[in-house]
Parts: sequence; structure tokens; C-alpha cells
Amino acid sequence: KEATAIKARFGKELTIVTPGIRPAGAAANDQKRIVTPADAVAAGADHLVVGRPIISAADPAGAARSILSEIEAVSP
Repeated sequence: KEATAIKARFGKELTIVTPGIRPAGAAANDQKRIVTPADAVAAGADHLVVGRPIISAADPAGAARSILSEIEAVSP
């Protein structure tokens, strides 16, 4: 959630790694702070940490493709 402020202050000097990524509509599970892939990328995240939404999915490859589609929808 701080990615926008970090990018504004440091530009490309810092790489932003964002954990707690959950696709739109996914359960937060035990994560206190979550963000969608699209929101994280739009805020300036450089790398996303996605675990359970992919490895716990019935179709992990399909879940990964869905997340990529969500990212591509907001990427320039």
C-alpha cells in the first residue's frame, strides 16, 4: 500500500516487492494486508509475491494465467 509513496520519493532507485497478492475476489486467509495484482502494479510494484492463490488452486496454471491477465489489463 506504500508503493505509490515510495515510487514518488525514490523513483526507480528502489525495487518494490509486494507480498500479500490476492486476485480480485480471493480470500485473504491469514493475510492482514492484501492487494490485488492490478492494484499493486498500478501503484508501482515491480515484483509480486503470489503463493497460495496459485499453489492452492485446483488449476494452478490457470490461476497463474488469470493473475497475469489481471496484471496485463493495467500494464502500459
